[in-house]
Amino acid sequence: MDDSSSNAFPAWWLVIPAAGQGSRMKSLIAKQYLVLDNRSMLEVSLSRFSGLPGLQGAVLALAEADAVAPALLASFVDFPLHFVQGGATRTDSVRAALAFLTTRLQCEHETWVAVHDAARPCVHPSDVRKLLRQVTAAAAGSAGGLLAAPVRDTLKRANDSGRVASTLPRTGVFHALTPQLFPLGGLVSAMEQAQLAGELLTDEASAFEFTGMSPLLIEGRVDNIKVTHPEDLPLARLILQSQGVFIPVGEPGGQSVDTPPGETAYV
Repeated sequence: MDDSSSNAFPAWWLVIPAAGQGSRMKSLIAKQYLVLDNRSMLEVSLSRFSGLPGLQGAVLALAEADAVAPALLASFVDFPLHFVQGGATRTDSVRAALAFLTTRLQCEHETWVAVHDAARPCVHPSDVRKLLRQVTAAAAGSAGGLLAAPVRDTLKRANDSGRVASTLPRTGVFHALTPQLFPLGGLVSAMEQAQLAGELLTDEASAFEFTGMSPLLIEGRVDNIKVTHPEDLPLARLILQSQGVFIPVGEPGGQSVDTPPGETAYV
């Protein structure tokens, strides 16, 4: 199918939960504001969605009193941006963004919503297109879908002593990635049901799983990493260089991050 035309995709919105502090990064600031290529990670993540057909805009859920993102993105014109106050958890932040889409922007329940981690700047636009195309094509009674990568490593289950208890079969096992794409009304309902039951949600797909539905797994690129630990940041830079997102330092036109040895650059 030719997806070069906007007619190949329905209208959809992007939701970015960005209220977390990323304590595992051991950084003085929130990890979404760490610098990758003279741009913050949040800016790079948003840029991966620029030019995608059907995108109506993005809702970013930020920490209370966070004025960094609006300032950083003041000149961003690729698609409309809206900011809402997020919550203590990812689920709280996503629900705040969904409420904004429903009440403030008055989006229809059938509107598609893609939820993406601010800390996944390496998502490839071709994967987003594939997700949109395949999930919306299977939309009848839709449980939505998500990008996912097959597990390649051997998996071990530990016992209480920190020793191997068993080896887990990896056949049919996937790493859940983002974006994750769902109809707005269905996602709101599924997350509400899970919250009322006290269910701990680690992603949006698990809300649908809780209601007995089975989201579609769309195989994505394994380089769609989530920046979680300090060592992930230079890896993300290398991946973005390999994808041609920016030119390595030292090459003609290359961009310098100006980072002192052993330190992490941030805005």
